[in-house]
Amino acid sequence: MLQIPYIKELQAESEGKTTVEEGQVISCHTVESWKEQLQLAEESKKLVVVHFTASWSGTCHVIAPVLADLAKKLPNVTYLKVDVDELKTVAEEWNVEAMPTFIYLKEGNLIDKVVGAKKDELQQRIVLTNLVHKYEIELVFYCFNFVSETRIS
Repeated sequence: MLQIPYIKELQAESEGKTTVEEGQVISCHTVESWKEQLQLAEESKKLVVVHFTASWSGTCHVIAPVLADLAKKLPNVTYLKVDVDELKTVAEEWNVEAMPTFIYLKEGNLIDKVVGAKKDELQQRIVLTNLVHKYEIELVFYCFNFVSETRIS
């Protein structure tokens, strides 16, 4: 597995910051709870990883503990679980056609998708997505300061 040093930084950022949702996978059993969790995630500006699962899927049962472990290791991400048979409309809305499917959302926008029980890819995408977002913010800040400093009065 590819080792990315940024994992340690993500873990360090989340130390001392705990809420009921951090460090666990939140199951959404109603459309209302789904919408509520998405709203909370949008407001927090956290990365959201949604695990679309089915009770009849063996691979979903295999990958579920992996996601739970990632939630403990990287608690600055919101992890949601949706059973496609319970919330068919949500699965259809996100074009879920195979189990398991993981979608990555940032501020309500789809930014990535992993289909299948790909443990390493699941973790790498979480880390890389957070890394890209962190440096996008720093780059915007740097560019803003550079433009501000070089303006001709």
